[in-house]
Amino acid sequence: MKRLWYQSERGSSLDAVSDSSVLTNAPATGTPVARFDHPAPALGGLGLFTVLLGGALPLIDFFIVNVALPTIDHDLAAGPALLELVVAGYGLSYAVLLVLGGRLGDMAGRRRLFLVGMAAFGLTSLACGLAPDAWTLVGARVAQGAAAALMLPQVLATIQASTAGHRRARAMSLYGATAGLSMVAGQILGGVLVSAAPLSSVFGESAGWRSVFLVNVPVVLVGLFLAARSMPETRSERPAPVDVPGTLLLAVSLVTLLAPLTEGRAAGWPLWTWVSLGLFPFAAAAFYRVERRADAQGRTPLVPPSLLRLDSLRRGLMLVVPFSIGFGGFMFVIAVALQQGLEMGPAAAGLSLAPMATAFFAASLAGPRLVRRFGSRVVTAGGLIQGVGVTVLALTVWRGWPDLGLLGLLPGVAIAGLGQGLQLPVLIRIVLSDVPSERAGVGGGVMTTTQQAALALGVATLGTLFLALAPGQGMRDALLVTLLVQLGTVVLTTLLSLRLPRTVG
Repeated sequence: MKRLWYQSERGSSLDAVSDSSVLTNAPATGTPVARFDHPAPALGGLGLFTVLLGGALPLIDFFIVNVALPTIDHDLAAGPALLELVVAGYGLSYAVLLVLGGRLGDMAGRRRLFLVGMAAFGLTSLACGLAPDAWTLVGARVAQGAAAALMLPQVLATIQASTAGHRRARAMSLYGATAGLSMVAGQILGGVLVSAAPLSSVFGESAGWRSVFLVNVPVVLVGLFLAARSMPETRSERPAPVDVPGTLLLAVSLVTLLAPLTEGRAAGWPLWTWVSLGLFPFAAAAFYRVERRADAQGRTPLVPPSLLRLDSLRRGLMLVVPFSIGFGGFMFVIAVALQQGLEMGPAAAGLSLAPMATAFFAASLAGPRLVRRFGSRVVTAGGLIQGVGVTVLALTVWRGWPDLGLLGLLPGVAIAGLGQGLQLPVLIRIVLSDVPSERAGVGGGVMTTTQQAALALGVATLGTLFLALAPGQGMRDALLVTLLVQLGTVVLTTLLSLRLPRTVG
């Protein structure tokens, strides 16, 4: 095939384009000119690996601390309220700033923001690992979440802007597989690091929990080296300015909802939690009105309501919310139940989820082939399979507690992981399938913000429910109730999947 060459966005190198370029005649002169349907530099194999690495780190770190919380409490005398802030502080700043991170990448260049965000993530991880007290750790976690919010939106936006056709479908499937696997692998890795304590000669007894943060530093250094060499620079051709009112109102909306739900139980539900929850619907309504007015006036709001009119995006997000609420809540609750209820060590508690990770990964690899044949019905099948897995796990807990071990948990978590692996990667593809390339950063930000906020909401709601029931009803019954609530989110996801577009782009 004839190859044509064009000047890249970076201005100093020439990139080859083959499949996406055609020759046309200029209307005025009749001179053949090159027209490029996809002028952005292509994302190669090493570049895809690099951006997926950047996509994995923030999700791993959301869950990696779950199994480390008891040792953090013991070493820093943190107490329940501060322990929940270690989790919630990261999740809140991450969720609040994700859409803004996508917008900044559209403006300044996604590769540039990816490098800045990854470097900041490494520095804040170092600060977490060296924190001398609980409040310093909370502050470092908030900063780490903000760094993640700069980095993660560039992953989806780069894939959207620098791939097309089958390559884009494959890359999106790999991103979905990476996202789901990272959430499970984070908890497994955390358990192994806490138990192994590789830095015990330096930090003594606190080496275990510090390792879960310090392990990011060498990974970030590798990621920065690879990104500088392999990640193409892309940006929106018509970048929009930052929507300051929209950004502030989105932040207020998420904080007034997630902060009281996360901290309310541990703090004894003081007055500020109820005031905050009361303010949430007003803040959310104000955010929607401001964004709709900006859209109607021809400006580009932070979350354009016109983007939500895309059928695939809107219906896909409706499934991402209950799926992520159930997933986030389960991962937090199972870590507490296994360590405090069954008195497993951190490594055993983490490794008990290894069958879930293995089944998820296997299903993710099979997903693209199944989607080509069955379309979005793969999501429906995944919901049914996950429902069976959660039911099996609940029955296992009911009959086997407190003598459960890794083998007893294996069938339930493996079946649930298989179902989840058939759902999440396909949902991410559906959400972003019709988003234009010039809005890739905004679309990716909306998707990841929705997912992250729902994960945090799951930890806040299902986690609060479990911790509130455990003292009076015992760990087993509290876990059973939580699993039944999660089963309800699975049923809702499965029913909503019937309304998805049958064909997946």
